[in-house]
Amino acid sequence: MSITDFRSLRELDWLLILIALALCALGVLQIFSATHETKFMNVWWRQILYVIAGLILMWLICTVDYHTLLGQVPWLYALSVLALLAAAAVGTKLGGSRRWIPIFGFSFQVSEFAKVVIVLLVARYLTGLRRKQLDGWDIAKLTGLVALPCLLIALQPDLGTALTYLPIVAVGVFVAGMRPRHVAVLALIGVVAPLVSYEFLLKEYQKKRVLAFLDPESDRKGRGYQVIQSQIAIGSGQMWGRGVTRGSQTRLKFLPVSHADFIFATYSEEQGYVGVVFALGLYMLLLLQILQTAQSAPDRAGMYICMGVAALLLFHLLVNVGMVAGMMPVTGIPLPFMSAGGSSTLTTFMLLGLVNNVRLRRFIS
Repeated sequence: MSITDFRSLRELDWLLILIALALCALGVLQIFSATHETKFMNVWWRQILYVIAGLILMWLICTVDYHTLLGQVPWLYALSVLALLAAAAVGTKLGGSRRWIPIFGFSFQVSEFAKVVIVLLVARYLTGLRRKQLDGWDIAKLTGLVALPCLLIALQPDLGTALTYLPIVAVGVFVAGMRPRHVAVLALIGVVAPLVSYEFLLKEYQKKRVLAFLDPESDRKGRGYQVIQSQIAIGSGQMWGRGVTRGSQTRLKFLPVSHADFIFATYSEEQGYVGVVFALGLYMLLLLQILQTAQSAPDRAGMYICMGVAALLLFHLLVNVGMVAGMMPVTGIPLPFMSAGGSSTLTTFMLLGLVNNVRLRRFIS
């Protein structure tokens, strides 16, 4: 069904969109502050262009019935896998990882856009089962489908982004219903897998990140440096913050990538406790709006889509904020809407497009 069949654009979740734009505004302001008088001075206005492009993509996704998108999942999945392979073969290598594909002068991170496909994949798979509880084979097949792109992303290497796919699956199978023995098995895997991964799968630099997380003081000038500086920035913000462009950790270049993965640390320093509560409150409202749309979805497919989006955004939020506060290991997971980055921003708005897509069709039988 085309968007033109709806009587008014009032059916869009404008509160969700306004909350997202408010977070983007905080992000742009903080990016400007973090890059003020540096070689990255043009990043803040490029971020504005990404937000505008994201709104356009969100609108375009709303124009196609999500049932039609679900029908194209096999092709989208195959295209995503091929794109990830292409990124590994001919992609641009930055920061030790080969994860970007150059197109028309811009670099796109394929693994970010694949998140949209994974949300649709999980929704299509679980909807097609049509039974009250999943069996072990159902969970294994879905896990295998998601594990393939995860493995390709982990080999780039980009373990942080690969891990963001897991909460989409976890929330999907939880909502679909699992037998108690499957819950016990998955819980055991959740305990054993990190230990096995650390011992046999993680690269040396990744192990050092884990050790730096456990004891940052053991390597103050190495792997622990970023976490320590981040905690100093958060603490120095106190109640009201130091003000825009007045954060010492940012201005004196103590905190690396302060406009990207660690933007929440610089935001905390300049806006203080009050600003942190305000931003986290906006994120909470955003997630509640998505959950509300999940409750009013016209079918299980729409509900799974919204729950997958909510799980993904919540995982990003918890890991990124936990990382800058020293409560999670350092990973390259951006903060939705606030961190600088074209691929991440475009993908996040595409996910909001899926949520609005479900909302627009909640009264359609």
